[in-house]
Amino acid sequence: MYAFTFEAPSTVAAAAALAQAGGKLLAGGQSLLPSMKLRLSAPEQVVDLNQVAGLSGIRREGNSFVIGAMTRHMDVAAHAELQAAIPALADLAAHIGDRQVRARGTLGGSVANNDPAACYPSALLGLGATVITDRREIAADDFFLGMYTTALEDGEIITAVRFPIPRRAAYLKFKQAASRFSLVGVFLSQTDAGVRVAITGAASAVFRHAGLEAALNQSFTPEAAAAVKIDPSDLNTDIHASAAYRANLISVQTQRAVAQLLA
Repeated sequence: MYAFTFEAPSTVAAAAALAQAGGKLLAGGQSLLPSMKLRLSAPEQVVDLNQVAGLSGIRREGNSFVIGAMTRHMDVAAHAELQAAIPALADLAAHIGDRQVRARGTLGGSVANNDPAACYPSALLGLGATVITDRREIAADDFFLGMYTTALEDGEIITAVRFPIPRRAAYLKFKQAASRFSLVGVFLSQTDAGVRVAITGAASAVFRHAGLEAALNQSFTPEAAAAVKIDPSDLNTDIHASAAYRANLISVQTQRAVAQLLA
């Protein structure tokens, strides 16, 4: 490891000032620390958010749940009220990585990192969530801009995410066995405003599939999902799967998610 300074502020304002000056924010460390070990990231200053008050916890506000950015995956998975209201979100958190990752990884860290195969971004898009920062609120539809790229400005810190409670939702992940990231993950929800289908792991960034949403708004059946042609031209091909294989997985996982919700 190379030399760097380490800061552990106790307030959001102090952390934001350090980040604005060029400090690299550290949440659960499940992405930053491995990248530092591999010399893919070399910050001169690391700003630890673990001592900042008020960034963790889960609470219900009306017809939504507000989850603090520093809330661990394992705490999201184990929250009884969340399990009852949005079981798909709790189940998603319960199957991120392995037990060690779930014990340290955080919601805010995953969302800010925006790995193209991460699970949480699909939940934000699939549920129409809102990202709350120390400066503003950002709709999920406007937040994820591309691979590892978000709408966050320099020094801006995610403090929480607000998840509306859907009528029903499901998350199906076909995982890459070694990393447990999504080869293709489909988060599907039925809300008062209609069906939302968010896809992760298949392309360079998480995205919503307009064709599947339109078909399922017309007829919420596996057959309607199966009739939608999934274009593989913008999907990933790598050592794990071809674009055509991922396109087929999107269709199959969506059909299974609909069937699960209808069962």
